[in-house]
Amino acid sequence: MSRSWERMVEKNQKQINARRKKEGKGKIAAPAQQVERFKGRSYIVPILLVLLMVFFVTVSQPWSDDFGQNRSLFWVTVGCYFLLSIFYYLRRPFLSVSKDTLETRRFSGYKRLKPTEIRKITVQPGFVMIETVKGTNWVFSKLMNLYPIGTMGERLQAFATVNHVEFEKKSK
Repeated sequence: MSRSWERMVEKNQKQINARRKKEGKGKIAAPAQQVERFKGRSYIVPILLVLLMVFFVTVSQPWSDDFGQNRSLFWVTVGCYFLLSIFYYLRRPFLSVSKDTLETRRFSGYKRLKPTEIRKITVQPGFVMIETVKGTNWVFSKLMNLYPIGTMGERLQAFATVNHVEFEKKSK
């Protein structure tokens, strides 16, 4: 089905749903879009935060008599570093691949790419790189975030062929 046809179907569906709402009937269910989500696990930042916390405790030596700070505020700060490391560990990075978009979450929020915004998709052993037309490239690494690179590469290859995006698969 072409995209213009899909847009026309969505437009008509909205009109029918509005009419059915006025009549007191339920909405016509929209067909669910197939979205495949590949999740990783962030472990580098939590480890760095815990190491920073240990460094603060060893350098400050809160057990000594000449500790020149408020002890309770110091331990609250150390606890906040620990909670932040748990937050980063539980907040899993992901790549969502739908029929015509790619989506991920960065530090500044959710980012979405359409096929016209993608220059090239490169799959290497341990890495997937999505080169964008404008902005920085998206890099997904098995070493840094424990992504399932093999299945991601297969799905991105199917995405590239459907949306006519250049796809390159490199081997060592």
